[in-house]
This record gives sequence, C-alpha cells and structure tokens, in this order.
Amino acid sequence: MSFHIQSDVSIRRSGLRRRDFLKFIPGAAAATGLLSWQDLLAANAPALRKAGKACILLWMGGGPSQFETFDPKPGHSNGGDTKTIKTSLPGVEFADSLPLLAKSVDDLCLIRSMSAKEGQHPRATFLMHTGYLPSPAVKYPTFGSIVAKEIGDPASEIPSFVRIGAGQGANASAMGSAGILGVDYDPLALTAAGRPPENTALSTDEKRFQRRLGLLDRLQGDYANHGGQQEVGDHQKIYAQAARLVLSPKMTGFDLDKEPQKVKDLYGSSAFGQACLLARRLVETGVTFVEISHGPWDTHQDNFNRTRTLNGQIDQPIAALLADLKSRGLLDSTLIIWTGEFGRTPRINPNKGRDHFPRAFTSVLAGGGIKGGQVIGATDEGGEAVKDRPVSVNDLLRTACHSLSIDADKQNMSSIGRPIKIVDGGEVVKEAFA
Repeated sequence: MSFHIQSDVSIRRSGLRRRDFLKFIPGAAAATGLLSWQDLLAANAPALRKAGKACILLWMGGGPSQFETFDPKPGHSNGGDTKTIKTSLPGVEFADSLPLLAKSVDDLCLIRSMSAKEGQHPRATFLMHTGYLPSPAVKYPTFGSIVAKEIGDPASEIPSFVRIGAGQGANASAMGSAGILGVDYDPLALTAAGRPPENTALSTDEKRFQRRLGLLDRLQGDYANHGGQQEVGDHQKIYAQAARLVLSPKMTGFDLDKEPQKVKDLYGSSAFGQACLLARRLVETGVTFVEISHGPWDTHQDNFNRTRTLNGQIDQPIAALLADLKSRGLLDSTLIIWTGEFGRTPRINPNKGRDHFPRAFTSVLAGGGIKGGQVIGATDEGGEAVKDRPVSVNDLLRTACHSLSIDADKQNMSSIGRPIKIVDGGEVVKEAFA
C-alpha cells in the first residue's frame, strides 16, 4: 500500500505547508505500506462505549417528505396521492409503503412537530448534526464526535464513531467532523457496508509492519524538530490508533460474512440493509456511534414515486434493526434517531414534487430509554404549521444527550479560547421517556 496525501484537512497550524512536511519524509510513508492520509484521519476515533450506551443515526439526506412517511394527510389536498396504512396506535397512520415499520410502531416515538429555520441543504445538515450554524471562527463538532468523546473508551482498538455511506460533496461535508475536539474523535468513514475499511489489510508480516512504523517515527522526528511538533503529534496518534485497528481481532466486527444467512435475510440485501446490519454488529462489538446515510430524499420532482421507492429501501432494514437489537437485549441501551435536515412543502409543485420545508417536519426516536408507541406534537390539518408541542433541533439534540447520559451543558474550548456548549439552548423532550 502507498501513502497518499489526499485529505482536505490542513496541516498548517504552525505555518508549515504540506509540501514542507513531505520534504522531511520523502517516500517514508510509502515505505511503511500503511493507510492513506484520508483513511487514517477517518480511522482514529477511540472505541468501546462506556455504560453500555450507543447511538445509531439513520440520516435521510436531502429531507424526507413527512407526508409520504410518518405524517400523512389522507383526505386533504396537501396529502397528494399517498395512501396510508393503519398502525396499532388509534388514529395514527403511516404511508402504506412502510408496512413493517407500521407494525413496529410500539417501539417508535414519532416527533411530528419538528421545526427549524434553515431551508438550505448544507446549512440545515450542519445545524442538525451540530446544533449550530456554520461559522468561519469555530469548527463545531458533529454529534457523533461528541458522543465518541463523552462515552467512548479511548483505550479501545476500534473506533467509537463510524460513518457509513456519507458520499462526497457539500452535503457530505456538512455532516461535519470532530472540529474543535481534535482528530481523535473524527469518524471512520466507510463508503458502504459489506467489506472491511479500505487499506486495513496488511501487505506484509506484523514484524515488518512494526519496523516500518519505527522508520516513519524517526523520519517524522526531523520535521518535528523544525517546528512541526503539533502536526507530527497528531499524525503519530493517528498512525498508532490506525495500527491498533489494523492489528485488532475486533476487525471481524466489520465482516458481515460472520452473520448467519437467516439474519442477513432479515435485513435484506440492499446497501442500506447491509449498513443497518453492520451498525448492529458494530454496536455489539463496542462502537459508540454509528451514522448511516441514505438518500437522496430531495424530491423536487416525482415526489410520490420516488418516496415510495425510498421507503421500500428503508422499511425492512429499520424494522429488522429494531427487532434484532431487541432480541439481543441491546435496544434499551441503543438510541436510534431517524431524521433528515428538514421536511417537504405541503403544496405540491408543478413537477409533482415537494420543495424544502423546515417549518414543520418529522423525526423518529427509538430505544435508549425512549418510550415507544407514542406521537409527540402535531401539525395542522394541511401540514402547513406545527399546532402542538414544537420541538427544535436543539431540543432533539438535548433529548439525545439525555438518553445517552451526556451533559448537554458541558463546554469544550475552541482554538480561540471560546467555551462552546455541547448543546446551546433547547430543552429535553421529557415526554419521550418512559
């Protein structure tokens, strides 16, 4: 394996440029046969969760339509062509393309009164992941990094934060990084489930691998002596943690082939189904936070057919995830969050689509001490506004912190000496808990 400098992460904190760094280690990393720079930055989070708690974020990027998922409006012109299916909760119906989740409603807490003010994808995505709007002055940490720092085990060999299927581009970038928390809490990013993290197979024996690490340390020492102490320190931590990951027997947690066929069948063979199965395996192995991306749900055109297709991709895997976690005694300690950055407009546009609508949308919680079989909040008859129990983004994040026993008022210090609360404002949605 070769060493590629391909990350957007800057190594210029002390004023030295990346090409200066390379002058001090010409060919060194290639000689080690280790991971790429991008993979190493991703593979550095600590692992095994404390107190047995974990979180799985099912991120529906692009903004899922509440009308075609968990808050349909049958009989109203805004409801469009969507047909509904009854659940065991009186008066509560889902879109009929979610039949298995309708049967799982006793495990779900529907928050139908989410409300925000950002209707632009990257900004709304960043807000939902951090509780803050983007700022050039402060690199706010994404929620997964916060969870990794607060309840992850830094001595573990596997990462605390794994992100599956985030893709590329501005919206993927808007999902955020560890920011002010430092590279220790960045996510291990996987393009998809079903195979181990890239570049984690040794191309040599373990003794030679360790010798190559020692060679790299010596070569980096020269750079550190010329003013690059911070960069080298971060880099050495990343390599050390990545090496632990590569050599760890717990790498089998990423291997779906270890699962019985009947379990695989429970989740289905889709990419999202495999990601949900991997999330369960990782939580069982000790990972604290798993984020799975699915979409795009940006249905400006042909909303009804596209959402029906998307629902068909998530219905079986999420129902399987709930049932599987419950059967293994893990649901009570594992918080599941289903959400996107906003919802879709009540009015159907000329392209038979729905546009961005942060004013009123739906998020769903399960597990982690959440009381299932209930609906919190409501939108009006046409879904145009929240009429009961509005819940903000920071309310939702505070509620997640409460589930995971994280102090939402704890402060982390930015690089300019500014204290940043984990969640600034908001209130716990207390009725979400049993």
